[in-house]
Amino acid sequence: MKKYLQRILIFVLGFPFIIAVVMLLPHKHHIVFNLLVTAFSSLGAAEFSAMLSHKNISISKKEAAVFGALPPLAMILVVSFGVSGLLIPAVFAAVVIWLLISRTFSRGDALENFIYRLAAGLAALVYPGMLLAWLVRISHLEENIGVTNTGIIILTFVFMVFSGDGLAWVLGVAFGKGNQGLIPASPNKSVAGFIGAVIAPIIVGVGTVLIWPGVFVPIRSSIFGNPVVAGFIVGLLTGIAAILGDLAESAIKRSSGIKDSGSLIPGRGGVLDSIDSVALAAPVFYLVFTTLF
Repeated sequence: MKKYLQRILIFVLGFPFIIAVVMLLPHKHHIVFNLLVTAFSSLGAAEFSAMLSHKNISISKKEAAVFGALPPLAMILVVSFGVSGLLIPAVFAAVVIWLLISRTFSRGDALENFIYRLAAGLAALVYPGMLLAWLVRISHLEENIGVTNTGIIILTFVFMVFSGDGLAWVLGVAFGKGNQGLIPASPNKSVAGFIGAVIAPIIVGVGTVLIWPGVFVPIRSSIFGNPVVAGFIVGLLTGIAAILGDLAESAIKRSSGIKDSGSLIPGRGGVLDSIDSVALAAPVFYLVFTTLF
C-alpha cells in the first residue's frame, strides 16, 4: 500500500511541476526543461552502468553519467544556441575515440577488460543518452516545421507516456489477475495493463488535436490528413513504443539479476525505471509527428 501511495504522490506532484517548467519557462527553446532531461539522462546512464557491471561489462558511474549527458547536452547547444547539427555525430565520435584510446596502452586486468569497458561506454552513450536527445529535439519543431507552440507538443508527448503508464498500472491492479505472464521478461505485466498503456496515449493524441487545432495541423497531402486520424496514429505508435521501452528495461534488469535500477524515486525505483518508456518513445513520437503534422 505504501508503494502505491508513493507512486500516486509522485504523479500528482511531478506532472504539475513539468507543466510549470514547460509553460512558464519556454525561454531558449525550453532550455530549463531540456536541462532536466539531460540530468535524468545522466543519472539513468549511471544506473545503467551499474546494471551492466553485474555481467562484468563495467565502466565507472562517473564516466557513464558524462556519456549519458553528452547527447542531450549537445542537442541543447544545437536547439537553443544555433550550433551546427554536426555537433551530435561529433560528440558520438569523440566518445568512441576516447573509449578506444584511453585504455589502449593498459596492462593486466585493464587490458583484459578493454572490450567490456568499450561495450559499457557505448551502451551508456546510446541508452538513454542518444534516445533522450530526441526529446530535446522536440523543442526545435517551431523552427523545423513552423509549429506555433512547442510547449503544448512537449506536454502532449509527456502526458501520452505517463498517462499510459498510469492507466496501465490502474487497470493492471484492478483487472490484471489471471492475465499476467504474457512477457517472460516482465511476468507481472498483464494484458489489462497493456490495453491501458495503449488506450491512454490514443485518447491524449485525439484529444489534443481537437483542443488545439492550431497547433496540430496535419499535412493535407498525407493519407492521414484528417487531424483526428493523425492524432490517433501518433498516440497509438507512441503508446506501443512506451510499452516496448518499459519491457526492454525489464529484460535488462532480469538479465542483470536486479529488481530496480536504483532507489532514487520513491514508489518507482531508480531514474531509469521512470524514463525507460520516455527514452524509447521520444524518437518514435518525433518522427511520426513530423511525418503527419
